Amino acid sequence: MLEVFVRVAEAQSFSRAAESLKLPRSNVSAAIRALEVRLGTRLLNRTTRSMSLTASGAAYLDWCIALLADIEATEHAISGGTVRPAGRLHVDAPSRVARRVICPALPEFLERYPEIVLELSAGDRPSDLVRNGVDCAIRVGELHDSGLVARPIGELGMGSFASPDYLERHGVPRELADLERHRLVGFAAVVDDRRSARWWYADGDAERSVTMRAAVTVDDAESYIACCVAGVGLIQIPSYDARELVARGELIEVLPNLAPAPMPMAAIYPERRYTPARVQVFVGWMRELYEQRMRGA
Repeated sequence: MLEVFVRVAEAQSFSRAAESLKLPRSNVSAAIRALEVRLGTRLLNRTTRSMSLTASGAAYLDWCIALLADIEATEHAISGGTVRPAGRLHVDAPSRVARRVICPALPEFLERYPEIVLELSAGDRPSDLVRNGVDCAIRVGELHDSGLVARPIGELGMGSFASPDYLERHGVPRELADLERHRLVGFAAVVDDRRSARWWYADGDAERSVTMRAAVTVDDAESYIACCVAGVGLIQIPSYDARELVARGELIEVLPNLAPAPMPMAAIYPERRYTPARVQVFVGWMRELYEQRMRGA
């Protein structure tokens, strides 16, 4: 019942909490009502459009989170570390990382941790971890201060790429200044006005940049790469993600002597007094995957 209350309070929705817990909404509502009756106080203010914690509910939430964490920590300590990580683990990751890195390796993870039930959300727009009941998210790029715990996984080497067809029609850029007459495929998160974007390159100890015009702007990684393969424009993606496309002749790296700044990759999760073991082992496993499949690509 405590876990149900925590999930409802964090998601601020009975429906989202029920979905994340894999329970009927009626069961979740009944559990909260029974809890309020037992405590003799209202924990949640409910309207048809919103939900918020009462003062009692906010205090009780802090207590519940601490208690649940203490229970898990105590079980782990008493067992001498032999209690296997267990329970539902909701992970959110960028679509390409999920499809090309996490999913192919999942059989090994689930064999190693058979008591963990993994729920994987894949997308290229940042998700509100608390409202959506996400236990851990993988993020690529600079992180903004969000009050979340961030654990570095590694840095992704980047490259600039174009299709053979595009280069045949527009020419191969030989130096940075050549890019000014080329087009890129815009990514919504980094294109300033949906028409142009600035690319940065390391040149010795200095940084150099060039502004390019976006022929089209997309908001997901699959479309971003597909547009490049189709010859729409140039893109910048992690080198590991381009390996197979380059090997098949679908993409060619341009200006390989000028390297874009690497992109940091990190695991983030809500700050708690104690991090659940299932989150800890997943973050450790992601570091292993980085070393095996993404580092130095």
